[in-house]
Amino acid sequence: MTPSLNASGPASEPAPLRPGRKLGPIASTVGSSHRAWLGPTREHYLLSGRTLADLSASVLAKSKLSELLRGVGHYPRWEVIHRLAEELNIPTWPLHRLWKQAAMDAGKSRDWVDRSTGGTLALTTQAGPPLEHGALRSIVEDGYRRYAGVFLTDDVLDAAVEESFAILWLSFDDALASPDIRRYAWNILSATVRAKADHRDQRPVLGSAAFDTVALLHAQTSLDDQVVQLAESLETFTAISKLPLTQLDVMVLRRLCGYTTEKVSDLLGIPLALVRSSQRHADRFLADTVEPPAPTGGTTS
Repeated sequence: MTPSLNASGPASEPAPLRPGRKLGPIASTVGSSHRAWLGPTREHYLLSGRTLADLSASVLAKSKLSELLRGVGHYPRWEVIHRLAEELNIPTWPLHRLWKQAAMDAGKSRDWVDRSTGGTLALTTQAGPPLEHGALRSIVEDGYRRYAGVFLTDDVLDAAVEESFAILWLSFDDALASPDIRRYAWNILSATVRAKADHRDQRPVLGSAAFDTVALLHAQTSLDDQVVQLAESLETFTAISKLPLTQLDVMVLRRLCGYTTEKVSDLLGIPLALVRSSQRHADRFLADTVEPPAPTGGTTS
């Protein structure tokens, strides 16, 4: 029987106690794409019960391994990450995908990536993701892509969605142990999209979505009306970007993607009541923030 995608999983087991110095935090200079694979890798290490001294015999010198797990120093070659993944039983396909994207973001050339990978991994022979992962992806991927398309261009959109599912695969035990796997997965998608989106005043920019909204598609043919509609939409999108995250996600999915409250609830993994209350609060904010358009045409007094 296929497990329910919104059922709570088993409680996460506490990380085993290990001797030696505690692993330091990820460096503040580490970028989002690097964190995408480094965070789950650290979690696997912390839950494994292994020590840096133990792993140093087969992976990397203890001091260098500590730097790697904190994101300090040079960006690591895949052959090193691959050895670490084998020791910690981390699925290599999603890890390699995220590592490669972060390498490109760090300015590494494709030649460097290819040489770093070498013959260490035959990606095509890797086992697929867990059954529940594939089931969830088949249900939510279209919604994820439409949401991401509000913020990102097509080429970046594809990368964001693929990275989100790769991160989910790497941390799938945590996803299953979370109160709602849909919410866990959505948080990954939303964070990945925000990291790749353009920002203004530390808020994601929705302006490019103006040309795809239902309102614009049904705008009157008058040029004046289209200009007014565009200006109003851009002002609305700017206001939406200032909403708290849950309200922002609800409004993007409801207003710009055209989803029902039930579909939004399923995508976000939150109760219907929270979707409705989030939309009410957001509507009030927008009503107070967005000025109605000035009338066009006709006679003036």
